[in-house]
Amino acid sequence: MDPEILNLIKKHWPIQSLYGLPEKFVPGKTVIPYSGPVWNEEEIYEAIHTLLEGKWLTSGEKVREFERDFAAKVGQQHSVMTNSGSSANLLMVAALRSKRLYGFTDIAIVTPVAGFPTTVAPILQNGFTPLFVDIELKTLNLDLDQVEAKLTPKTKAIMFAHVLGNPPNMDRLMDLCRRRDLLFLEDTCDALGSSWAGTPLGGFGVMSTCSFYPAHHITTAEGGTVSTSNPDIEKVVRSLCWWGRDCYCVGKANLLENGTCGHRFDKWLPELPDLTIDHKYVFTEIGYNLKPLDLQGAIGVAQLKKLDWIHKQRKAHYEGYRAFFSRYPDLFRIAEPHPKADVSWFGFPVTVTTNRFTKDELTRFLEAAKVQTRNYFAGNLLFHPAYSHLGNPHDYPNAVTVTKSTFFLGVSPNLTAEQMEYVKAKLSEFIAAR
Repeated sequence: MDPEILNLIKKHWPIQSLYGLPEKFVPGKTVIPYSGPVWNEEEIYEAIHTLLEGKWLTSGEKVREFERDFAAKVGQQHSVMTNSGSSANLLMVAALRSKRLYGFTDIAIVTPVAGFPTTVAPILQNGFTPLFVDIELKTLNLDLDQVEAKLTPKTKAIMFAHVLGNPPNMDRLMDLCRRRDLLFLEDTCDALGSSWAGTPLGGFGVMSTCSFYPAHHITTAEGGTVSTSNPDIEKVVRSLCWWGRDCYCVGKANLLENGTCGHRFDKWLPELPDLTIDHKYVFTEIGYNLKPLDLQGAIGVAQLKKLDWIHKQRKAHYEGYRAFFSRYPDLFRIAEPHPKADVSWFGFPVTVTTNRFTKDELTRFLEAAKVQTRNYFAGNLLFHPAYSHLGNPHDYPNAVTVTKSTFFLGVSPNLTAEQMEYVKAKLSEFIAAR
């Protein structure tokens, strides 16, 4: 490390744009964030060093290094880094339309009706039909019984996010996909570090996505990935991410005289057989520009080194809250993991089951005490204006329940023992007054 740069970073650390970093805790005055980046001077140094000393401003060698490291972490052969997790979901679904892969045009994709909208939006944006199913209250994941019952000949894929890092029964899910010839599109935005029977989540889908938004397990400020073990899928996804071009040079391969293919300048256009053209300007997909900056790759490389510690802290904080809430089975339902799951919890989900108080009353009390809470994301999407034309929300009663009664507390690695004790004290105070 350049000591001059490092000393300047230490002089200005912590930087104000990093919300949610540890700070001196004053009960009732200091906000306890539901999540936040697990950064120190290293991430800032890597970003600045890449910007000042690197050879790439846009995606380059640091992005390529991160892609290799990340693919290995989730048990896939390839990863394509993107500018966000939402972009990653868009690319994953768009790849289904590619003439070089599946060529789908009019299909249905099973997805839970409750969750975050960027799991559903790409289905609609690509002209496909979301086949909604309800969730189960025990895990908050999609109800696999409903999945089995609702499948149609048009159904070609299942797409969902593991809720707050907690997977459904993956043995049953993967058996279902094999029996019914369904593609599994795996969204692990909240589940990096979780595993099922020793296999990392993100390693089950024919494609899987992840998000590096600041609240998530690791962050590159913004960012995401699509991962796969199919090299043909990787080429299509990268093409879609990089304007739709046919050239698949990555990182320093872009500087090769004849490219990765070995014949960069060639007769690439079948309708113009006598024309020599640069492969970098041949387009085989109708694509986007969803690339990250190279400094984001540099941050990602540093962040991945911390993932095992992050996982350990999140699990410990979940257990701390589980011990508290399990004392009140008549008031709350808490999501429990399957015995085969090792969950890297994104949050601690709680469903209010009593008539003594409502979720709204409890979360307002906590927020007034400077304890951040979050809903179960959008809850039932059919209640929202953008999606209300797609069905009747009341056809999915469990999703209605979680919209009204479920929230989650943060289990960020930045959460201190003192802060957790304060949260539990405020919860006890609220319960005793009802």
